[in-house]
Amino acid sequence: MPLTPSIVYWAEHAWLGAYTEQGVVLEVAEGRITAVHPGIDTPPPGAEVLRGLTIPGLANTHSHAFHRALRGRVQVGGGSFWTWREMMYAAVHHLTPDNYFTLARAVYAEMALAGVTAVGEFHYLHHGPEGVRYADPNAMGEALIAAAAEAGIRITLLDTVYLHGGLTRDGYQPLQGPQLRFGDGTIDAWHDRWSRLRESDHVRIGAAIHSVRAVSDRDGYEDFAARTDGVPVHVHLSEQPAENEACLAVHGRTPTRLLADAGFFKPTVTAVHATHLTDEDIAILGGAATGICMCPTTERDLADGIGPALTLQRAGSPLSLGSDSHAVIDLLEEARAMELNERLRTQARGHWTIAALLRAATADGHNALGWPESGALETGAFADFTTIALNSVRTAGTPRRMAAEAVVFAGTAADVTDVVVGGRRIVRGGEHALIPDVAGALGEAIEGVWG
Repeated sequence: MPLTPSIVYWAEHAWLGAYTEQGVVLEVAEGRITAVHPGIDTPPPGAEVLRGLTIPGLANTHSHAFHRALRGRVQVGGGSFWTWREMMYAAVHHLTPDNYFTLARAVYAEMALAGVTAVGEFHYLHHGPEGVRYADPNAMGEALIAAAAEAGIRITLLDTVYLHGGLTRDGYQPLQGPQLRFGDGTIDAWHDRWSRLRESDHVRIGAAIHSVRAVSDRDGYEDFAARTDGVPVHVHLSEQPAENEACLAVHGRTPTRLLADAGFFKPTVTAVHATHLTDEDIAILGGAATGICMCPTTERDLADGIGPALTLQRAGSPLSLGSDSHAVIDLLEEARAMELNERLRTQARGHWTIAALLRAATADGHNALGWPESGALETGAFADFTTIALNSVRTAGTPRRMAAEAVVFAGTAADVTDVVVGGRRIVRGGEHALIPDVAGALGEAIEGVWG
């Protein structure tokens, strides 16, 4: 990611972590904020002007880029997560390093237009058809890294262990069909491939266990945890009741307890979804300060259920947000949905403050992805920020002191006007500066996947 020369931005309004300040100057040098000056009523000479509300860049903590090819194709008829998964496997069949790069580049550009400055890519599509390795065994992961660079955003590649085709009451099933592309065979083989990945200015390398359905205790949870100590580690956890039922039948324990008994959970770990948990599960996760990534738009799209986000946070787990299957890509909607889901469950309002919802969408998401330097408009932080219009048909008319409330509870990705990453303006006036026609790029890329 190229470093920008010294530059000054003037934000008409800015969210400074607890309140909205009017007229804020952000001085930037070498990709970081070097000074913050609130109360500046007019733009200084030569300053880049950001009209609207400027907030820290949004962090999309959980993404499967290739799922974007499913949007609109999986909304006919009924079914469940398990029937949706068959359509997802059909998309897997068509992907190569080349067309995956093209698709991911367009998807990450769509994220940039939605105000996302960093993405966590939960990556398990490693190999070619029938599981045959590419000449570069990380060709698919490198395609994702290159795609994020061209779209101008940061990426944490959460390279994923996926060794089994599923868990039923009869035990673990072998990989089959499209799943063969996911598997490395053993933790050792996965680690050998994973250890070749390299970080750079816009890249952090993390790791993941797909789920207790795809990796068993006999594969070596302890070994995986030891080898990935100190890096961001993610895991799908209790997304479906069927996963819990099979785990109880085979192991006599919930997925959370199974992983906890291997010493898996710690503050650098993020559990994704965590929808169907027991009270003991919640206590385990909160006691370990393990993060939780909620993906409300996907969880409702797949009829997964509403996770106990509020209870988890009260137990000690920081919350972040992800767009997962990309039914939509809108982190404002994810933040809003987390609160509104809880309102439906409890028939009461106001479970999170605006500050808490924005923190889940920004700082706590960046922390979960290993980017603690992002997520705040403060001196020393990466110059990653997003500006949202306050004069759209959704946000117009709100008192400026309530700008953050208007943005979170009424704004959408369509209201994002400007995005800065590392001091570089990659979205200007709602247009991507590096990829001129993102909608066209998405259309061509998705057509290329389905052939």
